[in-house]
Amino acid sequence: MMGPAKLEISNLTKAYTGVLALDDFSADFDGGKVYALLGKNGSGKSTFVKCLSGAVIPTSGEIRIDGVPVRFKGPADANAAGIAVVYQELSLILDFTVAENIMLGRFPTIGPGNITVDWKATNAHVQDILTSLKIDIPVTRKISDLSVGQRQVIEIAKAMSLNPRVLLLDEPTSALARHEINSLLEVVRSLREKGVAIIFITHKLNEIRGVADYVTVLRDGRMVGTVPIDVATPKVIVDMMFGETTLKSRPADLKVGEEIRLKVTGLKRKDKYEDISFELRAGEILGIAGMLGAGRSELLRGIFGADAIDGGAIVLNGTEVRRPTVARMKTLGLAMTMENRKEEGLIQIMSIEDNLCLASLDEVGQRGFLSHFLQAPVAEKWIGRLQIKVSDALQEVQSLSGGNQQKVVVGNWLNTDPKVVFFDEPTRGIDIVAKQQIFQIMWDLSRRGLSVVFVSSELEELLEVCHRILIMEAGRFIGEVREPENTPIESLYAMCMGETAK
Repeated sequence: MMGPAKLEISNLTKAYTGVLALDDFSADFDGGKVYALLGKNGSGKSTFVKCLSGAVIPTSGEIRIDGVPVRFKGPADANAAGIAVVYQELSLILDFTVAENIMLGRFPTIGPGNITVDWKATNAHVQDILTSLKIDIPVTRKISDLSVGQRQVIEIAKAMSLNPRVLLLDEPTSALARHEINSLLEVVRSLREKGVAIIFITHKLNEIRGVADYVTVLRDGRMVGTVPIDVATPKVIVDMMFGETTLKSRPADLKVGEEIRLKVTGLKRKDKYEDISFELRAGEILGIAGMLGAGRSELLRGIFGADAIDGGAIVLNGTEVRRPTVARMKTLGLAMTMENRKEEGLIQIMSIEDNLCLASLDEVGQRGFLSHFLQAPVAEKWIGRLQIKVSDALQEVQSLSGGNQQKVVVGNWLNTDPKVVFFDEPTRGIDIVAKQQIFQIMWDLSRRGLSVVFVSSELEELLEVCHRILIMEAGRFIGEVREPENTPIESLYAMCMGETAK
């Protein structure tokens, strides 16, 4: 059995036209250790992964595995050298079984000409892999029958079937519920025992303490440093990622008014939610907490009119609505930033300017058509107010970082002059400073008397931002937190898992 792996990166550089995506990056990664690789959007993490996986060829520098220099012309070369990557976007075939996905293209064969798959050997080999990783999922189960968390774990097992010396995990927990995250991190801990060098890329600072041995930080394509996990406090990490940065908390001057802006009574939709009732007051930031599948996003979409409801009543800014539609709710002063901003919040091939004006074409268009003459001053206003980092408002919105794309989504809806704004997972996939900017936008809206409903899977964010939090489980509200600032995060997690309510 081979000893622990050793990955050495020396002066790795990747230059694109006018941009150094990776700038003289040097670092060592030892086997049997987990390194959390952190950095803001645009820091060079993705380029580093692409260089290491063989997806792109570095401009200069050297990669050594166990002391041996390696060069990759493509991903197959990286796999052969002992590097495996698990990406955030899953690559499994839903109609295939666990065993078929893991062994695809490498099935053991039997019979004349070795053209018949040996299913017994296939299943036995995959079972050995899963057992070694402490994964309890039947090898004959179809991927379509697994949860998102289980699928992510199978992706890791697939990578480990290649017997890699180095494993890169790119945002593996971004779409997982908390119990699924715990299961995945347990698998990662078992890999550490096998001597694999593990690089764990994430934006979630709260989860790295339970799995990482070291924290390595990239900033603007350059290596900032590596520190042991026991000294990597949030302040230390944020300072490494951004320089001296102050993390903000909800300002004390944000007051909740008496006016009821939104009242929901007995709202229901089959198999999604039922008997939902709550009130939202002027200036209030109301959080909705719950595990994945609790029905939070579905509820917001129903109130907004994006999905049908089966019953119940909605009163928005004094007007009762029985059958909401997006057009009707927008007219009455409701705006919503969707969970899937890339597909439902933006048109990626259109310009930043266009995307900032899509929800208000009646005001800034000409008979429903886009007008640069009318849109330009509107786009300039929101780019300035929301501090969207952009060199040209006419460039495609897909060229922006995740945080800046989210600000474009927000600006698009604020341009409709709403009184109530729904934020559905607005901080997913964006860095710490961008998150703080999104929080500041919510606080500014509250200060102006607007009302906000905030859904986030990062429960710490709800405690930090909201005046009040409703707990949702299996389509029902089961509890409420009236003093988020005095509520331990452990208590909120327990409530979301149905263990207690207060």
